[in-house]
Amino acid sequence: MTRTIVVTGASSGVGRALAARAADAGYNVLAVARRADLLAGLAASAAGARGAIEVLALDLQAPEAPAQIAAAALRRFGRIDVLVNNAGAVAVGPIGEQSDAALREQFVVHVIAPLALVREALPQLRATKGQVFFVGSGVARVPVGGLGAYPSAKAAVRNAARIARAELRADGIAVTYVDPGAIDTEFMRRAGLAGAPPGIAVSPHVVARKILGAIATRQAVLNAVPWQAALVGLAELFPAATDALLARMPGLVGTAPPELSAPAAAPRAPAAPAAPGAPATPAGPDAPAAQVALEVPAASEPDGDLDAVLAPHARRMERLNLPRALVASLLEPGARLDADEVALRWAGMPNKNERGLVHEVLEALAEAQFLERTGDGGYVVRKAADG
Repeated sequence: MTRTIVVTGASSGVGRALAARAADAGYNVLAVARRADLLAGLAASAAGARGAIEVLALDLQAPEAPAQIAAAALRRFGRIDVLVNNAGAVAVGPIGEQSDAALREQFVVHVIAPLALVREALPQLRATKGQVFFVGSGVARVPVGGLGAYPSAKAAVRNAARIARAELRADGIAVTYVDPGAIDTEFMRRAGLAGAPPGIAVSPHVVARKILGAIATRQAVLNAVPWQAALVGLAELFPAATDALLARMPGLVGTAPPELSAPAAAPRAPAAPAAPGAPATPAGPDAPAAQVALEVPAASEPDGDLDAVLAPHARRMERLNLPRALVASLLEPGARLDADEVALRWAGMPNKNERGLVHEVLEALAEAQFLERTGDGGYVVRKAADG
């Protein structure tokens, strides 16, 4: 019987990477998020995967959302084996100045909706002796200012995971708390912050791979980046010193504005300044390129439309079954791309020809200025397919 995994926050970052990897590994996936267009791209990218991806576009803040998610998984796949509560929300600013709506959203998305989803999925999780993942954060242990109620909500997630683990153990249900570490995704950048600095942020596919592995081990706690978790533990022991350090160097945890973030690592031709808070979206295997935070130059507009750029490669794309929709789904402004990661997402176990085609297509997109080469073999997206 094919196992089913439900992933919230699946339109980008870790959620998207996990949904794609799980489908490649043979799971049936219910991918849940608010952004229907990005979910459509995810579904298209799963063509040829061993498992299936069903998408469900909804807002976790809706009171009926948890019941709808559980019902959709059962209707489409008939079972629920794994539930990954990954969706996130942050409202930047002092916690004492947050609106009721902002405070409510952060706690609903991180705490209330995930617990309600566990409740709605509980009969199936009992039947399958399943597993629940709660995705936390280092700020659950070392809270930092400027992120509104996000650190408080993540501390509640960590607490809830521990309680749920104790209560569900008798039902044969495993509960895993995930500290993902600093991840190179759009999450902080969409909020107008710089995000984790170069050399610290890891690819979302690193975290996704480890979550997928933790399904087999059913471990209680998954520290996706052990050295970062160790530093967080050390910082937790010395709160006064940690607070003083972070007040002077907010870039260490990604809460600095983009203009105060660490500079790009590689020397390059002069470019216009990056657009502060340029949107990026939560996607590769453990690619070094995905670990480098780069500025996105505000240069000239891309040349031509996507179809014109892909036209010279259309016959080969058709022969090797590389969908245009998958290519279009990659073009999420600010996202970091790596040819090997894209090939893995598309083909699962890509051969030499498939990897070569991906490289050709990405180079064509770079020539047309849809992508910017990073200098380390990767790319950063400058423009979406639809302009």
